[in-house]
Amino acid sequence: MEMKGTPSLLGYHMPAEWEPHSHCWMGWPERSDNWRDNAVHAQRMFTKIATAISKFEPVTICASAAQWTNARSQLPPNIRVVEMSMNDSWFRDTGPTFIVNRRESSSGTPENKIAGIDWTFNSWGGADDACYTDWSLDLHVARKILAIERLPRFSHTMVLEGGSIHVDGEGTCLTTEECLLNKNRNPNMTKEQIEDELRAYLGVKKIIWLPRGLYGDDDTNGHIDNMCCFAKPGVVLLSWTDDETDPQYERSVEAFSVLSNETDASGRKLQIIKLHVPGPLFMTDAEAAGVAQDGEAKPRLPGTRLAASYVNFYIANGGIITPQFGDQKWDDEAVRVLSQAFPDYEVVRIEGAREIVLGGGNIHCITQQQPAI
Repeated sequence: MEMKGTPSLLGYHMPAEWEPHSHCWMGWPERSDNWRDNAVHAQRMFTKIATAISKFEPVTICASAAQWTNARSQLPPNIRVVEMSMNDSWFRDTGPTFIVNRRESSSGTPENKIAGIDWTFNSWGGADDACYTDWSLDLHVARKILAIERLPRFSHTMVLEGGSIHVDGEGTCLTTEECLLNKNRNPNMTKEQIEDELRAYLGVKKIIWLPRGLYGDDDTNGHIDNMCCFAKPGVVLLSWTDDETDPQYERSVEAFSVLSNETDASGRKLQIIKLHVPGPLFMTDAEAAGVAQDGEAKPRLPGTRLAASYVNFYIANGGIITPQFGDQKWDDEAVRVLSQAFPDYEVVRIEGAREIVLGGGNIHCITQQQPAI
C-alpha cells in the first residue's frame, strides 16, 4: 500500500536497533566483480552470519533465480529463502528503513503499526561515482520486501542509504557530512533541507553531524555505521585508534570532539565508548586477483586499505553479532568492550569477517532488521 503524507505526521518513527525485531533481512552475494572467486567465500560468510542471527530471531535471505538453489543448499532449514532480483546484496542500503507507529487509537488501545521507507538509491554516488554501473534492480528491493510483508510503503525521492543513519529511538539521529552532504547524493538540497526530511520521515528531533566517516570507507563516502552508533540512549560507540600516525586518528579525534560537545534530543550529554579499529588491514594481491575486474564495478586494487570497523555489528534479539578480523589483540578488545556496553546480550564472534570487508562493508551493511509490533 502506497502511503501519502510524511511518516512523522502520521505518528511513525524509526525505532532503535535494540528494540525487538520480528526478523532480519539479508541478500545473497554473487557478483564476481565485487566478491572474489565467484563469491564462494562471501557466500560462506553470509551463511555463517545468517545462521548466527537465526539463533536469536527469524532470518530471510533473498537470492536471485540463478542462485536460489545454491543459497537454499548452503543455509540451514530454519532460514527462509525467497527469490528476488538484485544488483548486489547490501540490504542495509537497498532494503527499506522500517518505521513504527505506536500511537493509541481513538479507543485507547495501541495501534502498533509498521511501515517502510523506500528511499532513492544511486549505488553510492550516481553516474560519476557509483560502485557499479547498473543498479536498476536494487531500486526495487525495498518495495519488494514491503510487498512480501504486506506493509505500507512511503517512497522518497531523496537519495539515502540505511548505513548513513543511526537513531536512538528517542529522537536523535547520527550521520556524517561526508556522506549525506556529498554532491553525488542530493546536490540540490541544503543541509537544512536534508535535516527537515530526516525529521519528517524518521520522526527524529535532532541530527548530530559528524564531519567524516571511517578512513578508507570511500565506497560509501563515509557511512556512519562504520564510524559511530548508539549502544543505548545517551551512549555511543566510536571507532578509535591510539596511533597518532594513522589517518584514522584525526577523524576519530574530530568526531570525539563533536560528540563531547553535543547533547541528544532529550538534552543528555553523550557517553562515548571508544572501540578500537583493527589493523590497519590491506587487500592482498591474491584477494584482488580473485575479483573479475571487468569495468562494471569499482576496481578492487591490491594494497587498498580495508574499511574494517567493529562498530559495524548487528544487534539481534539478545545477541550482538560482531565481526572478527584475525587481529587477535583488537578482536578480543572489541568483544570485551561490546560485552560491557551490552551486558544483557550474548556477544557472538564472526571469524573471517574480513571477507565481507573485501566487498566494501560488513555485518551491519548486509543486514536489515524488521521491528516487531
